[in-house]
Amino acid sequence: MAKLKITQVRSTIGCRYNQIATMEALGLKKIGSQKIHEDTPSIRGMIKKVQHLVNVEEIEE
Repeated sequence: MAKLKITQVRSTIGCRYNQIATMEALGLKKIGSQKIHEDTPSIRGMIKKVQHLVNVEEIEE
């Protein structure tokens, strides 16, 4: 199964509470922080909610 590397590229200052909570649920706290998650529909939905704050790369393993 493919994995996704998610990198935070923008700050959450001024964002709505639900977007900040989504970033915390993804495990991202600071600009430049990265997390690797399985490519699931729930993770894809979370990424779509905060797509203006993150970069996403697919990793094949």
